[in-house]
Amino acid sequence: MFDLIVKSANLPDGRRGIDIAVSGDHIAAVEAGISAEAGDVIDATGRLVTPPFVDPHFHMDATLSLGLPRMNVSGTLLEGIALWGELRPALTREALVERALRYCDLAVSQGLLAVRSHVDTTDARLVTAEALLEVRERVAPYLDLQLVAFPQDGYYRSPGAVENLNRALDMGVDIVGGIPHFERTMEDGAASVAALCRIAADRGLPVDMHCDETDDPMSRHVETLAAQAVRFGLQGRVAGSHLTSMHSMDNYYVSKLIPLMADAQMHVIPNPLINIMLQGRHDTYPKRRGMTRVRELMAAGLNVAFGHDCVMDPWYSMGSGDMLEVGHMAIHVAQMAGIEDKKRIFDALTVNSARAMGLQGYGLEKGCNADMVVLQAADPVEALRLKPTRLAVIRRGKVIARTAPRIGMLDLPGRPAAIDPGADYLPPG
Repeated sequence: MFDLIVKSANLPDGRRGIDIAVSGDHIAAVEAGISAEAGDVIDATGRLVTPPFVDPHFHMDATLSLGLPRMNVSGTLLEGIALWGELRPALTREALVERALRYCDLAVSQGLLAVRSHVDTTDARLVTAEALLEVRERVAPYLDLQLVAFPQDGYYRSPGAVENLNRALDMGVDIVGGIPHFERTMEDGAASVAALCRIAADRGLPVDMHCDETDDPMSRHVETLAAQAVRFGLQGRVAGSHLTSMHSMDNYYVSKLIPLMADAQMHVIPNPLINIMLQGRHDTYPKRRGMTRVRELMAAGLNVAFGHDCVMDPWYSMGSGDMLEVGHMAIHVAQMAGIEDKKRIFDALTVNSARAMGLQGYGLEKGCNADMVVLQAADPVEALRLKPTRLAVIRRGKVIARTAPRIGMLDLPGRPAAIDPGADYLPPG
């Protein structure tokens, strides 16, 4: 007897009519026609069951702070940074915890069960680190939260940043962060990459840097990051987030750069919603949109994972915690409209992001953690188009969120039988 069976599921890899049996907090069997009894049964009725969504790049210390201390009138990255600088001295542990917990509840309802959050370590009080370490402990039963020590105003540029980052790591923050393009000079930026990679190597920690989040094609700190990853033996433990300058680089240089990144086994984390909102602000027309070269990086074998980055904060006034919204935008901006393209985009919201975060036991195979989401869609392609209801969210074998089905055009009785529910089109009329 199993504790739970999810019946008649379509899986992201194309398998259909599969049953998933759970014993305790792990998957015990994945096969068609499981006939054993179970304490609970969920009939997926030919809908998509996926491993949970994963967000490898977020700012939980800023989330839901929109309007504090005022609105970002220009909507630019630099005004957002200035606003955060105004808000930072007024931050309290209690308010940070309250906003973060509200966001985590929203995330879980969307089937998002793992988040990597950057934590601003600029303020010597380190109230952000204290608050998110508390949140990490409180949400552990239902959400995996990783924390990055992030010197928001620059590792060398900001007084005390070197000491503050080390203190945050001593407190238990998981990952070494950086922002080399925000240092005062290119030389300082390159030096910060080397110093931060050395810290990660000495402490046995991963690295995740905001890197080249600019339209400047000469911002090439990702090259330094790749070189230092190899130098310090950090292959596979380094992520470059944003990398928007690659959008503006010439093709010859990129033809050299991408193999260097592959040598470093770098994880690449674009943030489609925010990248296209904040980049290209100095352009008239033609106007760059700023997202990095997703298709080319994927083709070169790099692990590309998409982040949400922001939800209702000084940088981004929108957002809903829905990673399918992130993927939906990526399809458009990366111009990846083919069926196989969309499957790769879906992977960038799930398995690729889990790989970037180093999650153990992730997946829908026997022995994996019993974490999964039942979606009101037939397959990944339809899920990306419809951004459908999460009918059930399961964590370690327990249903932790349920939502009633949404009745829409494709869910009404009498739909023509010839229409494939997984087809990538709307029926005529």
